[in-house]
Amino acid sequence: MELSDHLADIAARVGPSVVAIHGRLRMPSSGVIWRHGVVVTAAHTIRREDGIEVTLTDGRTVAAVLAGLDPGTDVAVLKVDGVELAPVAPGDARSLKPGHLALAVARTDALGISTDFGVIGSAAGPWRTWRGGYIDAFVRLDGGLRPGFSGAALVDMRGQVVGICTSALMRGAGIVIPDTTVERVAEELLAKGRVSRGYLGFGTQQVSLPGAWVNKMNLSFSSGLLISSLAPAGPAEQAGVLIGDVLIELDGKACRDIDDLHAALGSASIGQQLPIALIRGGERHACVVTVGERPQRNSCR
Repeated sequence: MELSDHLADIAARVGPSVVAIHGRLRMPSSGVIWRHGVVVTAAHTIRREDGIEVTLTDGRTVAAVLAGLDPGTDVAVLKVDGVELAPVAPGDARSLKPGHLALAVARTDALGISTDFGVIGSAAGPWRTWRGGYIDAFVRLDGGLRPGFSGAALVDMRGQVVGICTSALMRGAGIVIPDTTVERVAEELLAKGRVSRGYLGFGTQQVSLPGAWVNKMNLSFSSGLLISSLAPAGPAEQAGVLIGDVLIELDGKACRDIDDLHAALGSASIGQQLPIALIRGGERHACVVTVGERPQRNSCR
């Protein structure tokens, strides 16, 4: 009974800072009042740029403006002006451990909040999503998310919001976007409407390197990235990269898989000239590529 009352108290305290977001057809998603006038949610639930509305704790539905979204981390930021909104008290998702109890607090309509109680299934250090976004901690919930719970607040047993929930970053699993990630991405989206990442303009596929190549080139690793496609007039094509080349180094560091590639292409890399090493026809080949900025695809359509 004591745990039950504690959970109900947490839901009552966090609930006023959780809103319903009408940014797609049919079921709304949830969102969290992160700052005064600023709401964060899961980017994949925003399917249009105009006509977005937010339902508040008192049942009112008000207009919201999309400040920006980042598919890489699945964070979207909305601005709601002229309404007094109480921000959440942030915690630290990096303190979570497998087995810790947590409460997801959502709002999917005007009737009130919904909750889902469970445990942290696994927790680890920083990681990169399949879209290249940097997430400060890996936190997986023990199970998937119920409809409408993407964008919900995840609350620890101290009543602090440690992040927002999403179903888009790992198939079949509920993932937490940590508070530190939300804060960092929200800051950039509010400042310029997008998150900048480096762009080379090629598609890749991880491949194993023949032992003869590894020995011949004295490599300490045995995999690389096969260049499978090139963007016309993109940075890689302009640098002389060819389809069929195998990328093994970028800026002097091993490029064994897509994570190595993403790690080298942060916003600071844009505009830099980086040396790259390739294997072409069984021989080592070097060139220099000027990193561009990844095109901003319209994910609201």
